[in-house]
Amino acid sequence: MLLRSFLILLFVIIFQSCSKDELVYEPTEKVDPYSLYKEGLEAFEKNEFFFASKKFSEAELNFEKVDLAAKSAVMSSFSLYAINFYDEAIENIDRYIKTYPSDKNVIYAEYLKTIIYFEQISDEKKDLKPLINADNSIDRFIKKYPSSEYSIDLKFKKDLIQNQLAAKELFVAKYYISTQKWVPAINRLKVIVEKFDQTIFIEEALHRLVEVNYHIGLKDEANKYAQILGYNYNSSEWFEQSYKILNKDYKIQKIKKNKISNKENNFFKRIIKMIK
Repeated sequence: MLLRSFLILLFVIIFQSCSKDELVYEPTEKVDPYSLYKEGLEAFEKNEFFFASKKFSEAELNFEKVDLAAKSAVMSSFSLYAINFYDEAIENIDRYIKTYPSDKNVIYAEYLKTIIYFEQISDEKKDLKPLINADNSIDRFIKKYPSSEYSIDLKFKKDLIQNQLAAKELFVAKYYISTQKWVPAINRLKVIVEKFDQTIFIEEALHRLVEVNYHIGLKDEANKYAQILGYNYNSSEWFEQSYKILNKDYKIQKIKKNKISNKENNFFKRIIKMIK
């Protein structure tokens, strides 16, 4: 009780002493946003992206013109992306879209967000979550902006993701085959046949179905998948492998592989030139 009374008395004394002091508000000197933006741009062009992001963010807070503040936010987001601060970049993009929903660069910001998800994809042996995130993000973007030039690039990337998802299924199927877990192996291979039949892994998946079904004595099933493989890919090496399983005397002929290279379109330099 005495302690409580002492604390109340102490509070009154402190409060009264504070109230006697005159509080003077001294506003900080306004910083020129154009100078801040210029500093950010100079740092950006020197690849000093962390410093650039900081300056662009400061410029955004000081610009009175909404379009210039929005431009600063986009440049800050791209700077964070450039140093692989993916989570921070996505957070910044989400804030930008919420704050400046009518800005002319919103479509680019959403494209950049999708690219960030795409670039976090690892190989088929690792986590599946980045693949799913990227695939869903691409679908949302293409649905929202079907006629955009960015959609062309993302459709190409979606094909790569589909191949990666198929690779993941095939990797797991092969693991099950190596441990002689035939049913889950067959189920994984069927997923590729049913969902990813446009990917480069469809031929091997069909061959593995021939191989596994033949091995466990389901010769009719093995023949069924061999016929599908033969009908669609009768000149492929995987068909030859399957034919060899069903026809033991057949000798596989070696075929030379042609190397095919794909070149991705890169929009970033042109887009950044437009924004900055």
